Amino acid sequence: MADNFFLDNQDLQFHFRTGWLASLLTESGRTEDTLEQCRQLLEKLGALCGEKIAPRAIEVDRLGATFADGKVTYAPGTSENLRDLRDLGLMGVTLPRQYGGLELPCTAYSMMTEMVSRADASLQNLIGLQAIAETICRFASDEQKQRLLPKFATGEVDGAMALTEPEAGSDLQSVQTTATYDAEHDRWLLNGKKRFITNGCAKVMLVLARSEEGTRDGRGLSMFILEPGPEVTINSIEDKMGIHGSPTCELIFQNAPAELVGQRRRGLTRYVMSLMNGARLAISSQAVGIAEAAFRAAWEYTQERQQFGKCLAEIIPVREMLTRIKTEILAGRTLVYETCRYVDLRNIWARRAEAPDASPEAIANEKKFAALADALTPVSKYFCTEMCNQVCYDAIQCHGGKGYMRDKLPERYYRDARITNIYEGTSQMQVIAAIAGVRKRALVPLIAEILASTAEPAPGIKAQIQQAADWLEQGLAAVEADGSTEFAELTSRRLVRMQTIALLGALLLRGTDLDPARLPALQRFLAEHLPEAKMHLETIKLGSAPFLAQTQELLSL
Repeated sequence: MADNFFLDNQDLQFHFRTGWLASLLTESGRTEDTLEQCRQLLEKLGALCGEKIAPRAIEVDRLGATFADGKVTYAPGTSENLRDLRDLGLMGVTLPRQYGGLELPCTAYSMMTEMVSRADASLQNLIGLQAIAETICRFASDEQKQRLLPKFATGEVDGAMALTEPEAGSDLQSVQTTATYDAEHDRWLLNGKKRFITNGCAKVMLVLARSEEGTRDGRGLSMFILEPGPEVTINSIEDKMGIHGSPTCELIFQNAPAELVGQRRRGLTRYVMSLMNGARLAISSQAVGIAEAAFRAAWEYTQERQQFGKCLAEIIPVREMLTRIKTEILAGRTLVYETCRYVDLRNIWARRAEAPDASPEAIANEKKFAALADALTPVSKYFCTEMCNQVCYDAIQCHGGKGYMRDKLPERYYRDARITNIYEGTSQMQVIAAIAGVRKRALVPLIAEILASTAEPAPGIKAQIQQAADWLEQGLAAVEADGSTEFAELTSRRLVRMQTIALLGALLLRGTDLDPARLPALQRFLAEHLPEAKMHLETIKLGSAPFLAQTQELLSL
C-alpha cells in the first residue's frame, strides 16, 4: 500500500494535535468541526502525495518544463498533479470563504506545503505561490479582489511574483522596470526585464516597478497586477540544477498594461515585505519536506543494504549520521510551526485591529505578534534551508556511491535542496533580516517564558538551555561594548546561530512536556549544538581588532 504522507509522519501529526491549530481556529471564531475538516483534508492530500505525486516526480524531474515559440509547457506529470490538487479544492487554502477559499490558518497550509514538497519540491513552487493571492486579498481594491480571488480559489488562475531583475537580485531597491501612468486610458504601462521568475508563465503576476520618475531607491517603487498579453514576452526559461518541474522565466515588458495595487511608493516598503515573509515561510516548509524525503530514502536504504555481515544502519558511524539527520529535521519542523503560530495570531489580531471599533487590546496584540512573526521568519528560513542541504548531503553519503547515481532519489533531493537557501532571499540575507531582532532581544522573553513554564524532563536540561541563552547575551554585550560596525556585521551570523540554538532548545523542551518520548531529540540537539554556541561566543570574545585582522589576512592569501 502506498504511503500516506500525513498518516506515516508521527512528528507532523504531533504538531497537528498539540493544540495550536485548535486554539487558532477558536481565536478566529471557527468551530471544532473545522479542525476535523482540516485533518480530513490533510489525510486526503497525504494520500495524493504518496500515491500519485511522488511516483510522478521522477518523470517530472527527467522531462521538466519546456519552452518553445514563446510558450512554456509543464511536464505531463505536473499538469496531472495540478489537476488532482484542483479537484481536492486546494488552490485557495488560506483565502477567505467569501472568495471561495478554505480560510485555513497558515499552520495548516504549511503542513500541506511540507507534504507536497516531500513528494515533489518543484510542484510546491507552483502551488506555493498562494502568497500572491494573499497579498491581493490584503492590499488590493475591492474590485480587484472580487475579480481575481475566486479564480485563485478554483485554480483557474495561478500566480507569480516578478521582482528580480538582471541587475537587482537581493537589492530590490535597485529595480529599474518602469511604470508610467497612461491618463488617457486610466492604466499603467510597464517596461523592462525580469529574470529568475518562478512560474513566470502564470496568469496573474505581481510586479515591482519604478513608478516615480527620477527616484533611485525603494521609495520610488510600487506594486502592480499584470496579466498575460502580447506586451508580455517570455524570453526564455532557465536550464536549472534542480526543481525541473517548475519553470523559471525571463520576462520582457513592452508597454504592458497593469493595475496599481494599493498605494504608490509602498511597493517595496510594505507590499513586497509582506509577500516575501509569506514566501520565506513557505520555503522553510518546503525545505523540511525535502529533508524528510531524503531521510526516509537514507533510512530505507541503510536498513536493506548489507555490508560486513550487517545492515548499514547498524554500523555506528552510519547510525550516528542517521540520528543527527532525524534530530535536525525534528528541530526544523518545530521552528516552522512555531513561526506559523505567530503568523496566524498576527493575522487574527490584524483583522481585529483594522476594524473601525478596534480595541486597544487588538492593536497591542497585532503589534506584539507581528514582531514575533517578523523575528522568527528569517530565522526559520535560515535554519531550515541550511539544515535541508546538510540532510540531503548526508543522505547521499548514506547511500555511498549509489547515492551519486541518477536512478536513486537522494541525487534529486540534493539538487532540489540547493535552491532553498538561495531563492526568496539567500541565507546571508536572512541573517541581515534576523539580526535586528536578535539585537533587540525580541525572542528572549519567549525563551524565558518557556523555561519558566515547562517541567524539567531530565536533570540539567533547563540549565543547558539557560546556558545557551546566557552565552547569547554575553555575545551581544561583547559586540555592543566593542562598538565596531564592521565587527557587528561580521559577527551577525554567529549571533543568529546562537539565538537559534537557545530558541530551539526551549521549543524542543516544551515538546517534551507534551510528549516525554521526545526527550532524546532534545538531548541530542543540545549535545550537538551547545559546543557550537560556545565556539561562536569564544570567537566573538576575540574582539574586533584580532577578528578583523584575521579576516583581512585570510582573504589576502
